Amino acid sequence: MGAELDKAGIARAYARWAPIYDFVFGAVFARGRKASIAAAERIGGRILEVGIGTGLSLPDYSWSNRLIGVDLSVPMLRKAQARVAEHRLTNVDGLAVMDAQHLGFQDAVFDVIVAQYVITAVPDPEATLDEFARVIKPGGEIILVNHLGAEQGLRAAFERWFAPLARRLGWRPEFRWDRLAQWAARHGGVHVVERRPMPPLGHFSLIRFARLQGVAT
Repeated sequence: MGAELDKAGIARAYARWAPIYDFVFGAVFARGRKASIAAAERIGGRILEVGIGTGLSLPDYSWSNRLIGVDLSVPMLRKAQARVAEHRLTNVDGLAVMDAQHLGFQDAVFDVIVAQYVITAVPDPEATLDEFARVIKPGGEIILVNHLGAEQGLRAAFERWFAPLARRLGWRPEFRWDRLAQWAARHGGVHVVERRPMPPLGHFSLIRFARLQGVAT
């Protein structure tokens, strides 16, 4: 699979992205962002968005929800804090620098976790998902939007070729669905609710995992 990502490298990559992130990715990822928010708001309540970045999604949430956002990148969070102030988002309870693999929250305290374009950009996706499952309430959901690598064909070959450069930019283009499905099966406390393709070109997916009732993490 090649060299894995590391936390310091990710932080450096997204510090470089911070000044131009909204311009480069704002419109491209808008459909996925809105779809993940709509899925989260079907449950509502206390929502944690991991990898909040510049806070692009924050103004789109209903004011009836209570939001907390975390990110590894300080420059990204500065932009999110400015967005909260600009839009007077009083439903945002906090923004914090935090490692997705080591969330500073007690067990079972959130109704929903949203992670947009995050799970392929962390050093250990499985450990990160374990942590998501730990802090979600029974009956709550983990909602991911992410690029998933092709299983075969020209796109799969390109993703493998592009992977070393992509790691320097902060993500894994060859990350496949099987890795998520195998994690859920091993964990045993979650199940897949939905997987559906998202724009652009269906190369992205919205994935929902529900935390099972009565199963310890």
